[in-house]
Amino acid sequence: MSQKDWIEKDYYKALGVQKDASQAEIKKAFRALAKKHHPDNNDNNPKSEAKFKEASEAYDVLSDEKTRKDYDETRAYGGGIRMPGGFGGGGTSGGGQGVPFDLSDLLGRTGGGAGGGGFGDVFGGIFNRGQAPSAKRARRGADIESSVTLSFNEALEGLTLPLRLTSDAVCSLCQGTGARNGTTPRVCPTCQGVGQVNRNQGGFSIPETCRECHGRGLVVDDPCPQCHGSGHAPSTRTVQARIPAGVRNGQKIRLRGKGIAGENGGDAGDLLVAVHVSAHPVFARDGDNLTVTVPVTFAEATLGADISVPVPSGGTVTVRLAEGTQNGRQLRVRGKGVRRKDGTVGDLLVTVDVAVPQKLTVKQKDALSAYAEASKDHDPRADLLSRAKEHGGQS
Repeated sequence: MSQKDWIEKDYYKALGVQKDASQAEIKKAFRALAKKHHPDNNDNNPKSEAKFKEASEAYDVLSDEKTRKDYDETRAYGGGIRMPGGFGGGGTSGGGQGVPFDLSDLLGRTGGGAGGGGFGDVFGGIFNRGQAPSAKRARRGADIESSVTLSFNEALEGLTLPLRLTSDAVCSLCQGTGARNGTTPRVCPTCQGVGQVNRNQGGFSIPETCRECHGRGLVVDDPCPQCHGSGHAPSTRTVQARIPAGVRNGQKIRLRGKGIAGENGGDAGDLLVAVHVSAHPVFARDGDNLTVTVPVTFAEATLGADISVPVPSGGTVTVRLAEGTQNGRQLRVRGKGVRRKDGTVGDLLVTVDVAVPQKLTVKQKDALSAYAEASKDHDPRADLLSRAKEHGGQS
C-alpha cells in the first residue's frame, strides 16, 4: 500500500471506531466484521469480499501501535512521512518491498499466546495461524444409529442386549493404509502431508482441504482392492448395549465410544439407539406413572371393598375402595410406577370402572328390584331437573 492509500483511506471509519479507540475496541470491531464478511460465509459475494479486505487492511495498520502512529501522522500532515514497508501486498513510498498479507499470521499474532484463548481461537479451524501442523490431525469417528424394539416390561426394568452392527471400519486387508499389500502410500506432493493448502484471496490466504489427497496427507498409487484406497471398509460387529430402566418410547440412548473408530488417535464416535416400546394390553404410561383401569361391581363401589389390582411385574397389590366410590374415580398406589434416573419410583394410578352386568339371573333381578323399591324416594336426577327447569328458556 502506498502513502497515498494512507492519506485517502479512513481505516477508523472502515472498522467503525473512533480515532481514539483502544486496541481492545479495534480488535472487537475487526472480529465482528471479519466474521460477517468472511468468504467462507459469503460465497461469490464481491461486496462482502471487498469489505473483508478493507477491514483486514485497516486492522493490519491500526493493530500495531507504531504503524498506527505513523498512519495518524501521515493523515495529519498530508504525507511527507516515510511509510514503513512490509504491509498489505503493495509497495511503499520509500521503495520498501511489501510482503503478502496472510490473515492466518495476523490471527496467530493477536491470539494472546499459547493457551490464551485470544482472537485466533474464535475462528477455530477456519484459520491455521500460518503454521503447518507437524503431524496429521486426530479425527473423531462418526456416530452411527441403530434401533431396538422392547416389550413394555423390558422398558420398565431395563436390560443389556447385543446389537449386531454393520458400519465403516478400518479395512482389514490393508490395515487402514488404503494401499495394496506390499505397497505403501506416499506423502502428498501438493500439501506435503499436511492435508491442507492455502488458497490465495487477493491480499490474504485461507487454508482449505487438499484436493489431491482429500485431507489424508497421503496419496495411494496402487489402491487396496477391498477398500479401493479409502482405508475403510464395511465391517460387522456385535456390541452390548445397556438400555436403562424407564426408557420411553421414541427415546434415543447415546452409548459413548461405540460408534466408528477415530483416525490418527481420535476418539471413537457414539452409537445412538432409537428405542421403540410395544404397547401393553393392560397398562399404559403417563410420564413417570403407570395407569390401569380396574372394573368393580356395583356392590363393591357402593358398600366398599378390598380389591386386587395387577402390577406390571406380575403380582398384585390390594387397594381399598371406600363406601360410595364413584365410577371413574382415580386411586394412587405409591411406588409402583416407573423408576427414575435418581432412583425414585413413580406411582400406579388406578381408575375405577363400575361394571354393569348385561345379563342377570332371576335371583339377581329380584334383589335389584327390592333395592329399587327401597330406594324409590331417592331420585339422583331431581337436582338436575330442578336446575334445568329453573333456568329453562334463559339465554
